[in-house]
Amino acid sequence: MKRSIEWQGKLLATLIISSLLTACGSGEEQKKPPAGVAPPPAEVDIIIAKPGSATLTQDLPGRLQAYRSAQVRARVEGIVEKRNFVEGSDIAAGTSLYQIALRNYQTAYDSAKADVEVANQTLARYKKLKEANVVSQQDYDLTEAKYKLAESKLSKALEDLENTRVPAPIAGRIGRSQVSEGALVGRGESTLLATIEQIDPMYVNFTQAESEISMLQRAVKSGKLHKANLARVDLILEDGSIYAQPGKFLFTDMAVDPTTGSVSLRAEFPNPRHELLPGTFVRIRIPQAVADNAIRVPQRAVQINPQGQFVLLVDAEGKVMPRPVKTGSMAGGDFIIAEGLQGGEQVIVNGIQKARPGSVVKPVPWNPNAPVLPPPPAAAASAPAAK
Repeated sequence: MKRSIEWQGKLLATLIISSLLTACGSGEEQKKPPAGVAPPPAEVDIIIAKPGSATLTQDLPGRLQAYRSAQVRARVEGIVEKRNFVEGSDIAAGTSLYQIALRNYQTAYDSAKADVEVANQTLARYKKLKEANVVSQQDYDLTEAKYKLAESKLSKALEDLENTRVPAPIAGRIGRSQVSEGALVGRGESTLLATIEQIDPMYVNFTQAESEISMLQRAVKSGKLHKANLARVDLILEDGSIYAQPGKFLFTDMAVDPTTGSVSLRAEFPNPRHELLPGTFVRIRIPQAVADNAIRVPQRAVQINPQGQFVLLVDAEGKVMPRPVKTGSMAGGDFIIAEGLQGGEQVIVNGIQKARPGSVVKPVPWNPNAPVLPPPPAAAASAPAAK
């Protein structure tokens, strides 16, 4: 009897599970589109190719340099008793960085100060005697010279005493200490103790080929291009993003480097958060000229196959068609299309991986602020270009 009850319970549980699975399967089947009905066309982000004014830019490699750099050196001889800073910290100008043994310098200062007091009293007495014609002008001049010499020695003694605390010559970030407590510094030479770099703002030094500069100047002179405004330049970080703070162009060297055929240039960028570090390699995006009636498309819209560059268009029927193009200069992060587009074409920017030549898609306006999809797979890039 007991075995019969257990068997009936297992059978009931099996039937319940089977019913649930059947119900789930029915739900999935209901979600599937009816047989013979095509799925809706895939959405792709498009832009309308339009001729217009565009600022041609060029990305040039450069290196960051501190705005100011100062080597902290020992100006007096002595033993380093204490280091007063944390390596890698920001310090203000005049901050005491080290303490060099000052006993001898304090004694020299006190002695020089006493000599000045005595010389001052003697000079005052000789002044009264001279007015009474008791001493000659020569004796008075000699006494005055001794007083000035004592003042000079006092000034030097005070300077040496102040230099025992090694004041920071500029404000900035101080690096690694080159000496430790107990080291003898300043004997025979001004020992390097540390280096301070002011990194807000920052310089960026970069170069450009003289041939490119001459070509642009000729194009501007002929009227093909217009002169660009160099008031603003952008800095491109290692990950390809644009640095949040725009910079300003400072100057171009007047001479061409004979070994490289390039011209040195410099820009300046604010660095309030100290995100930029000296010595880092970066890219500078500078405006070169302004072109009229230029068609620009985002870089990701231009694909490459063995036949060359091409873009994918959406025609009037919503079908995808490849179009061979040739790119010219850059305009920020966009390509300038030199050949292949006339204006008015719907160019696919995002969703290229879903767009096959001849397939029907649903074009929607591209939102440049939307999250960027990963680059399209090789399959899309291998699409044959239309002739």
